[in-house]
Amino acid sequence: MASRTHESEPLLTPAEVASMFRVDPKTVTRWAKAGKLSAIRTLGGHRRYRESEVRALLQGQIPQQRQGE
Repeated sequence: MASRTHESEPLLTPAEVASMFRVDPKTVTRWAKAGKLSAIRTLGGHRRYRESEVRALLQGQIPQQRQGE
């Protein structure tokens, strides 16, 4: 489930983001590497994504760099 940072910002796992966009979790990782989505690294090296940023992207408020990736 979503964890929280010290600012109480909900964080999502790649699988949670992937289910929201109906894509594979590896696609979410590629988006992060391409700069479409900013990732936060946990102490264990896992990626987490800010829920507010993911929802903005889902609603089309953040323009994607390129379609189809």
